[in-house]
Amino acid sequence: MSWGTELWDQFDSLDKHTQWGIDFLERYAKFVKERIEIEQNYAKQLRNLVKKYCPKRSSKDEEPRFTSCIAFFNILNELNDYAGQREVVAEEMAHRVYGELMRYAHDLKTERKMHLQEGRKAQQYLDMCWKQMDNSKKKFERECKEAEKAQQSYERLDNDTNATKADVEKAKQQLNLRTHMADENKNEYAAQLQNFNGEQHKHFYVVIPQIYKQLQEMDERRTIKLSECYRGFADSERKVIPIISKCLEGMILAAKSVDERRDSQMVVDSFKSGFEPPGDFPFEDYSQHIYRTISDGTISASKQESGKMDAKTTVGKAKGKLWLFGKKPKGPALEDFSHLPPEQRRKKLQQRIDELNRELQKESDQKEALNKMKDVYEKNPQMGDPGSLQPKLAETMNNIDRLRMEIHKNEAWLSEVEGKTGGRGDRRHSSDINHLVTQGRESPEGSYTDDANQEVRGPPQQHGHHNEFDDEFEDDDPLPAIGHCKAIYPFDGHNEGTLAMKEGEVLYIIEEDKGDGWTRARRQNGEEGYVPTSYIDVTLEKNSKGS
Repeated sequence: MSWGTELWDQFDSLDKHTQWGIDFLERYAKFVKERIEIEQNYAKQLRNLVKKYCPKRSSKDEEPRFTSCIAFFNILNELNDYAGQREVVAEEMAHRVYGELMRYAHDLKTERKMHLQEGRKAQQYLDMCWKQMDNSKKKFERECKEAEKAQQSYERLDNDTNATKADVEKAKQQLNLRTHMADENKNEYAAQLQNFNGEQHKHFYVVIPQIYKQLQEMDERRTIKLSECYRGFADSERKVIPIISKCLEGMILAAKSVDERRDSQMVVDSFKSGFEPPGDFPFEDYSQHIYRTISDGTISASKQESGKMDAKTTVGKAKGKLWLFGKKPKGPALEDFSHLPPEQRRKKLQQRIDELNRELQKESDQKEALNKMKDVYEKNPQMGDPGSLQPKLAETMNNIDRLRMEIHKNEAWLSEVEGKTGGRGDRRHSSDINHLVTQGRESPEGSYTDDANQEVRGPPQQHGHHNEFDDEFEDDDPLPAIGHCKAIYPFDGHNEGTLAMKEGEVLYIIEEDKGDGWTRARRQNGEEGYVPTSYIDVTLEKNSKGS
C-alpha cells in the first residue's frame, strides 16, 4: 500500500493530514510538559511538607528518643526520598520525551515543507506543459479553420466563370500558404501533445509517487516516534518503581519498629527522680504545752515564753518579706548537677563521663600518632623537624591530664550519688523515729495545728512607731505551716533568701514548690528561706488551711 499509487490525486488531503499529524505531536508534547510540571510541583510540595515536620535539632537534648518519634522521622526521610524519585521521573520525561518531541517536531515541519514544495513545483511544471500543448492545439485548430476558408474561397473563384485568372491564382497561393501553416501547427501540436503526455505520465507515475512516498515515510516515522515516546513516558515511571517500593517498605519497617514498652521505659528513665515514696506520717504530740503549763504554773515562765515568742515573731516577719517585689531566684545549674534529683543527676554525670572518655580516646590516639610521626622524623630528618611536634605533643599531654582530672572528679560525684541512692532506704527507715525524737526536743513555739490562730506563741509586742512600709506589707503573724520535710542532702544556702540545712534535718513547710524547683521552709527557731525541692522529702498536712 502506497500513497503514491492509491492517493495520486489527493495532494490537498495529504497536505492537511501531515499538518494534523504535526499538530497532534505538538499537543502530546504539551501534555508531557504539563505532566512534568505536576511531578515537579508534587515533589516540591512533598519536600516542603517534610521540611515543615522535620525536627529542628538545636541540641542533643532535643533529639527524638521515643520509638514512635523515630519511626515518624524515618517515614519523613523515606518520603523525602520518594519526592526525589518524583523529581527523577520529571527529569527523565523532560529529557527523554518532551525534549525529543520538540526537536523531532521541528525537523518534521522542515521535512514536510520541503516535500510539499517539491509536489507543488511538479504540479506547476505539469500545468505549464499542459498550457503549451493547449496553446499549440488551439493554434492548430485556428490554422485549420483558416485553411478551410482559403480552400472554400479558391473553389468558389475556380468555379466562377467571371473570376479572372489572377484572382484564382491568388486564391490558390493563399490556400497553399494556409495549408502549409496548418501542417506546421499540426506538427507542433503533435510534438507538444507527445511531450505533455510524457510529462504527465512521469508526473503521476514517477514524481508524485516519490514525493508521496516520502510524505508517507515521514508520517510513519512520526507515528513510530509517538510510540517510542509513549513507551518512554511509561518507562520513566517504571524505572523508579523499585526505589519507590523500597521507600514504602522503609515506611512499613518504621511502623513496625514502634515499641510501646520501650517508650514507656524511656518515660521512666527520663523522669525518674530516684527518691523513695514518703513514709508514714509521724505522730505529733500537741499536749506537751498543756502538761508543761500545768506543771510550771508561774507567771514569770509565761512572760519568758512570751518574750521568746516575740523574738520568733520578729524573725518570722523579717523572713516573710523575702522576694517581696522580685521573682524568686531559681537554683543555678551547678557543675556537679547537684540541683537535679539523684537519678537524673546520675544519668547526667554518666553522660558527661562517657563524653570525656571519648575525648580522652581521641587525644590518646592523637598523641600516639604524633609520637609515631616524631619517630619517623628522627629516623629521616629530611622529612621534617622532630622539634616542631613538641608544642603539639605538650598541648596534647595537657589535654589528656585535664580530661583525666575531669573524669576522676565526675566519677567521684557519681560514686557519691550511687552511694547515697543505695543508702537512702536505710536512712528513710529511721526517719520516722528521728522525727519523733526531734519533735520531743522542740519548743512549743515550733508546733503547728490545723488552724493558724491556734499556734502557741506570745502576744506580739506593740511598738510605738511603725513606718508606712511595715504597716503596709508586714503581717502580724508568720505564715502557717502546711507540712514538714526532712533534708535528704545537705544544702549550703549561700545565696540570698535560701536556707541552709543539714542532712536529716527536719523543717516546716510554709509554701509549696510553685514549679521553679524551690520550696519555702522554716526552722524550729523561726528562720525562714528557700531550699531545693529535690533535696528534701516533703510531707504535707492533708487538712491544713494553709495548703
